[in-house]
Parts: sequence; structure tokens; C-alpha cells
Amino acid sequence: MKYFIPAAVLAGAILLNACGDGKADAAKQIAAVADSIKAANTIDLAEHHLPLTVEVPVGLPTATVLWKDEVGKLTVTAGDQFALEIFEGPSGLGGLKADLDRDLLKKNTVVEESPDLIIYRSEFPDDTALVFHHFSQTITVGDRTFQVSDLETGTSYSLEAIRRMAASVRVRQPA
Repeated sequence: MKYFIPAAVLAGAILLNACGDGKADAAKQIAAVADSIKAANTIDLAEHHLPLTVEVPVGLPTATVLWKDEVGKLTVTAGDQFALEIFEGPSGLGGLKADLDRDLLKKNTVVEESPDLIIYRSEFPDDTALVFHHFSQTITVGDRTFQVSDLETGTSYSLEAIRRMAASVRVRQPA
């Protein structure tokens, strides 16, 4: 009996050592799930003849893609806090900034600005509860230029939602 306990401890140690702690396998499984979720939430716009992809953030409802032929715009919506529109055309960021400065109804403040992106806040001076965040960006792919902006649905997007939408549209990588 006195040899039984050390033998059991030795056998357990050998089994635990042989199996490992499982962290490496768990990390591989988590990475595989993350890759599959990311792939499931990436929308390739090639079928609409656009060399772009949209990465819909995880946790949002299934995205709806709608091509509006009469105005030449593509909309992508997923839930209340993700709605954007894409169309092909020259950059309008300079004109947008000028329009924001001339707006007599709302006070507009540029929150972030780069050569290809403007994120701004619009608020009504008489009602501080009415605050809207918007973005507009230009994406150039070869000799084509695309304009991407939030879809104005009357929903007040949070600044985080606007940043997510602006970062979600990317140039499609060649296969």
C-alpha cells in the first residue's frame, strides 16, 4: 500500500506532462474561430463592380447590401449603428468642409481630419440633445475614386460607431 500512492502520483504527473496544459490548442481554436467570424463578416463588393470590401463589426446583425441603380449608390446596413453609402465620384471633402462652415442651421465641428477622411459633429444650437456625428472619406483604387459616408437615416450615430464605419471599408486585396 505504501508504494501505491507514489506510483499514482507518478502516473498522474506523466499523464499531465504528456497531455500538456492545453493552452496552445485552445489558442489555436480561438484564432480559428476569430478568423472564421472575421471572414463571415467581410462583404466583398466585387459583384457590384467595386474593388472594395466592408468589414462589418462582430456582434451586429447580418448586413444588407442594396444597390440603388437610379442614383448609383451602394448602401450597407447592419442594425441601428452601422449604415453607410458608397458611390464612385471625385473627392468632395473640400466642398464638404466649406459647406460645414457655411451651415446657418447647425453648428459643425470637425472632430478628426486627414487628407482622405473627415469626421464631424453637427449640433443644433437651440437643442443640445440633438447631436449627430458623421463621416466622409475618399478611397482611391488605381484610377477610380470612391466616396464613403454614413447613411443619414435620422439615427444619431455615436462617435465610436462613426469611427467603426469609416474603418470598415477597405481596398479589396487581389486573390
